[in-house]
Amino acid sequence: MIVEKLLKETANKRIFSVTFIKRTTGEIRKMNAMRGVHKGVKGVGLNYDAPEKNLLTVYDMKKKGFRSINLDSVLEFKANKQKYVK
Repeated sequence: MIVEKLLKETANKRIFSVTFIKRTTGEIRKMNAMRGVHKGVKGVGLNYDAPEKNLLTVYDMKKKGFRSINLDSVLEFKANKQKYVK
């Protein structure tokens, strides 16, 4: 349920915040991100299929680079002045 809301509410290229559990280390990660960013894209693509692994590729505003969010472990997100909790 929260994943569908995340995908719907963040499709407008606005900054949102998300809290999730990192797949690799298990630590909780908070990120300010934006979807739909094309700046810095080199056209090479990923070495894996992100939707197949249930990952969402976003632009991390703080680290100024692309990151992946594990959609299976989203705990909460804030978008459009609304907070959504799992």
